[in-house]
Amino acid sequence: MVIQQLRIARPVSDLTASADLYCTGLGLHKLGEFRDHDGFSGIMLGDKTLPWHLEFTFCQHHPVQPATTVDDLLVLYLPDAACWQQRCQVMTRAGFTEVTSFNPYWAKNGATFQDRDGYRIVIQHAAWQA
Repeated sequence: MVIQQLRIARPVSDLTASADLYCTGLGLHKLGEFRDHDGFSGIMLGDKTLPWHLEFTFCQHHPVQPATTVDDLLVLYLPDAACWQQRCQVMTRAGFTEVTSFNPYWAKNGATFQDRDGYRIVIQHAAWQA
């Protein structure tokens, strides 16, 4: 059986700010949300045409501080040079900070960005090849 959908869930310090940042920077859309389900709230972001989406959560009763490392990455591939360059510019304008990649491999054909909670996204100028 093949998995049909991938959700990447991350705790964040501010649901609205994180959702706005990722929608603007990555061109994602709000797919759904929930409020105060046993103290948890969340927002799902993605695109209905993609087999993956992001979920950001916040627990009102026991806030979890995001605990990232410099090598925890979300890597997105854009093979077209103009699209890659434009996405990198949009990421910066949206409020992501461009940072030096911990692993130099990602700097060869990509750019690494960090959000306000320390999560890192690589916009890789390449096509995925298995």
